[in-house]
Amino acid sequence: MHKPDNIFLPIIIMKKIATIALFTVSLMGFLQSQNTQFSSKQLAGQLNTVTTMVPFLTITPDSRSAAMGDVGVALFNPDANSGSWNMANLINAKNKTGFSMSYAPWLRNLVSDVGFSYLTGYSKVGANSAVSGSMRYFSLGNIQFTDFDGNPTGQFTPNEFALDGGYATQFTKKFSMGVNLRFVYSNLTGNRAYNGIDYKAATGGAGDVNLLYKTEVKSNNGGYDKIQFGLNIQNIGSKMTYSSKEKRDFVPTNLKMGVGYSHKIDDYNTINVYADINKLLVPTRPYYLVNYNGEDSFLNGSRQYEGIDPDVNVVQGMIQSFHDAPGGRKEELNEYMLSGGAEYIYDDKFTIRGGVFYEAKTKGGRQYGTMGIGLKYQTFTVNAAYLVPFASRHPLQNQMRFSLLFDLASLKDSPKD
Repeated sequence: MHKPDNIFLPIIIMKKIATIALFTVSLMGFLQSQNTQFSSKQLAGQLNTVTTMVPFLTITPDSRSAAMGDVGVALFNPDANSGSWNMANLINAKNKTGFSMSYAPWLRNLVSDVGFSYLTGYSKVGANSAVSGSMRYFSLGNIQFTDFDGNPTGQFTPNEFALDGGYATQFTKKFSMGVNLRFVYSNLTGNRAYNGIDYKAATGGAGDVNLLYKTEVKSNNGGYDKIQFGLNIQNIGSKMTYSSKEKRDFVPTNLKMGVGYSHKIDDYNTINVYADINKLLVPTRPYYLVNYNGEDSFLNGSRQYEGIDPDVNVVQGMIQSFHDAPGGRKEELNEYMLSGGAEYIYDDKFTIRGGVFYEAKTKGGRQYGTMGIGLKYQTFTVNAAYLVPFASRHPLQNQMRFSLLFDLASLKDSPKD
């Protein structure tokens, strides 16, 4: 499908594309001085996406959240998929055990053989604890390798996966905490050499720390409305690389904060409303300066730039991510992604969902609406989601995904025919 130079290390290629775009912007801003200079206002309006290794870890794994604008940190009625959003929330699951399978054909308008799969399950342990396990698998389709003369040299299916194990415990009736540990594997090259460099599969470890607080307020109809606040810091882990000759890059450490509000209209009808904020906790790429000839500008052997040096350790990178954008406060605010959604539930059997997701154009420009439904029959629940992009010819246009959930305890206890 592609030649080697079009498939090796897509993440690195994306960074090179971003670099070319930044250099182009710099040349357009030519000034009379030796080095090109920008004001923070100019920098804040330029394309400067935050890129990481293994971005598949940020894909929404299940259809319920995908149908509500990718919210999930503070969901009511948590199910098996909730462990990926907020492990602490599984304490509130109605069922003792659960299992879920999800699948989404990815970038279906561009390719036909790329897909994302997610398998997860959980079980409550006693009255105040829960454990979970999951696997997410991302296949990039079949690749036909060729030499420089176009002769076939073999085929390979790039793939990535992550294995999770989680534990949650409840400290009080209102407050719970959870953690996830994660092994990450990414093989995009098939252990091949390119330009004299040997590439191999990248591996790494990461973890999540999450909290959930719930409370109630009196509603107008005499009942009580539920409110939940969730926080999850995901993918706190080691840097990864595909080659010993390349620098290690950050994995997508991500801060998720969310709130949920549930109003029970009557015994049969309920409305839940959610809002999430997300931010990558990795350094923002600085703007590297160029001289009047359009070449890299160096001072005393060091490359000059606007911003902060991104070559730091993981902890420093997390802290630095809140103030390192070269465009100042405005660019920092653009790095926060917003999502909101709602679901109407009838008799715990039929659900209609909708939502929106917003990301600034200078940080990737993912802006779309979502919708979906959920159907429950005895011990089985089917959820479906559909993405509606706000821009035409969007790569995720016509994106659909499906999730199938099982209540294992009810299935075991159900009467036999």
